Amino acid sequence: MNNDIFLFFYNLAHQSVFVDGLIVFFAVYFPYAVILIAGVFILMHHEVLKMENPYRFFLQKKKEVSSAFLTGILAWILAFVLKFLFQMPRPFDLFSQVQSLIPESGYAFPSGHATFFASLALSIFFFHKKVGYIFMLFALVIGLARITAGVHFPVDILSGFVLGNLVAYLVRNV
Repeated sequence: MNNDIFLFFYNLAHQSVFVDGLIVFFAVYFPYAVILIAGVFILMHHEVLKMENPYRFFLQKKKEVSSAFLTGILAWILAFVLKFLFQMPRPFDLFSQVQSLIPESGYAFPSGHATFFASLALSIFFFHKKVGYIFMLFALVIGLARITAGVHFPVDILSGFVLGNLVAYLVRNV
C-alpha cells in the first residue's frame, strides 16, 4: 500500500515542466517561506516590533517563540537520529524507474521536513488555533510535494508527522 500511494503521487511528476516546477517549489523552497512566515507571524501578531521595549516584550513571549522553533529543531534532530537507526532507503534507491526531481541523499525514514513542520504547526496551534490549521496545511503540502518529487515514501512523511506532533505535545505538556 505504501508503494501504491507513492506511485500515485509520483506519477504526477514528469508530466510537464510547469507541474515539476510547482513540485520542486513546494518541496524545496516553500519550506523556507513557511519558516519566515512563522517567524514574522509570531513577531507581528503580538506587535513586538511596535513596543517601546521590544526586547523585553520578546522575552515575555519567549515560551511561544521557543515552543515553535526549538520544538521544531528538537524534532528534526530526533528524526535525524532515527534515520540512522532505521536506515530506510529513498524511493529512487529502491526503484530504478524513479527519478527524483530534487537531489537528496541519506536515509528517508522518518522525513525530517515532515517532522520539523508538523512540530512547528502544532506548536503554533497550541497558541493560535486558526493560524495553526494553516501551518498544518503547509506541512501537508510540503510532505505531499516531497512524495511527488520522488524523495520520500508516504510512510516517511506520516512517521514524520507523528514524531513532530509527539515532540510538540511532549514539550508543551512536560
